Amino acid sequence: MTIVRFRQNVWTIAFLILLVPGLCLAQQARIKDLVEFDGVRGNDLVGYGLVVGLNGTGDGLRNSPFTEEAMVNLLERLGINVTGEQFRARNVAAVLVTGALPPFARAGSKIDITVSTIGDASSLLGGTLIMTPLNAADGQIYAVAQGSVIAGGATAEGDGAAVTQGVPTAGVIPAGARIEREIDFELSDVTVMRLALRNPDFTTASRIEQAINGFIGGPVARMLDSGTVQLDLAQRGLPSLPQLISTVENIEVAPAQKARVVVDQRSGTIVLGADVKISRVAVSQGNLTLRVQEAPLALQPNPFAPEGAPIILPRTQAEINEEPGTQLAMVETSVSLPEVIAGLNALGVSPRDMIDILKAIKAAGALHAEFIVQ
Repeated sequence: MTIVRFRQNVWTIAFLILLVPGLCLAQQARIKDLVEFDGVRGNDLVGYGLVVGLNGTGDGLRNSPFTEEAMVNLLERLGINVTGEQFRARNVAAVLVTGALPPFARAGSKIDITVSTIGDASSLLGGTLIMTPLNAADGQIYAVAQGSVIAGGATAEGDGAAVTQGVPTAGVIPAGARIEREIDFELSDVTVMRLALRNPDFTTASRIEQAINGFIGGPVARMLDSGTVQLDLAQRGLPSLPQLISTVENIEVAPAQKARVVVDQRSGTIVLGADVKISRVAVSQGNLTLRVQEAPLALQPNPFAPEGAPIILPRTQAEINEEPGTQLAMVETSVSLPEVIAGLNALGVSPRDMIDILKAIKAAGALHAEFIVQ
């Protein structure tokens, strides 16, 4: 028997997130949470190194020849000639080391790094990273990493079974890299600073411009486009640029966002923005069940028939049932979000049904919002 149910009012893992318009309009955010300051940024670092001291969980040198080559180069730099020797150690793993150089980082400071295997090593637990230079995109060495690896998991293995918890092939070294080179950037030499909005919006950029000029008391900020606000530092009487940035980034502004409806069909999550509007539309919701049942009939041949194979006659019973209680509701013109939800809840719909209804309303052109399906 096959049963297909449409718009079934059962949804075990689902929730609805509602944004109340009055609350959202009253909330403000600091400018530092809305923009990125031009030039105040980090830089990614990467390096290739070796982790030693593993308890038999390192690379198989036959499957990872680059590990053996790196070991030979390391030992030769230390004055040990191993030319022609064959390694069979299982306590060494080749890794990639990644990190981020923060803005205005000075030589001697330390940063956190992440260590990840690139061979067939099964675990980095208990390993030690040997001195590894970290390069930036320009090919220059900006930091050197070394230290004990803190692996993120564990592996237990026996003759007939193995179990792994977490990811033992990757780990971190807190404060594991020391900065050796500084980025050549002087903030005091900047005369024009641009603020890049994380979510470009003309209204938000205009509000940032007005808020900065109103707080400073002069035309310091100027909106260039929906994603950029420029600070002109040529005026006299302004504080130094670091002090000005400290002042500007703590000014509060009410950000403006587009009306959006975000739907996650896998989890049944529905997120509706506060500015979502719906025009006058009628909504009907009900349950429809399609039932298909197979009951084949077998006919046996006569006793003296030349071929004694039975004959199967297919028999199918199909029926469609619609449960009573189907309702038709009217949603008035340009209602607010709480009124939309109250109207849908009045129909007794579940989040899954609500997803289908919102799709249909959007297709009808009555939902005035950006509809995003994940």
